[in-house]
Amino acid sequence: MKQAEIFLHDQKAGVLTEDENGFTFLYDTAFLASEKAEAISLTLPLSEKAYHSNMLFPFFDGLIPEGWLLDVVEKNWKIDNRDRMSLLLACCKDCIGAVSVIPIN
Repeated sequence: MKQAEIFLHDQKAGVLTEDENGFTFLYDTAFLASEKAEAISLTLPLSEKAYHSNMLFPFFDGLIPEGWLLDVVEKNWKIDNRDRMSLLLACCKDCIGAVSVIPIN
């Protein structure tokens, strides 16, 4: 099982998990109760219910680098480009924009 804390504007927004059943994203209850709560994506509106998908949610997949930068990641960290969660965990700790993906060990 692979997990990451998802931060929005340096505030923990939720947890993304990959397990044998696919992918799950769940907003943090403290984040939902916050006055600053906002959806991390239009496709993942604020909700107390978990989101489930058989493949990595398109919003998170879009954070993964492409082209030559993806080639560098694959070669240096020996990550298969089909292992989208591992790529997300390796490359997206400090993304451009408001979202950060921090691996949970």
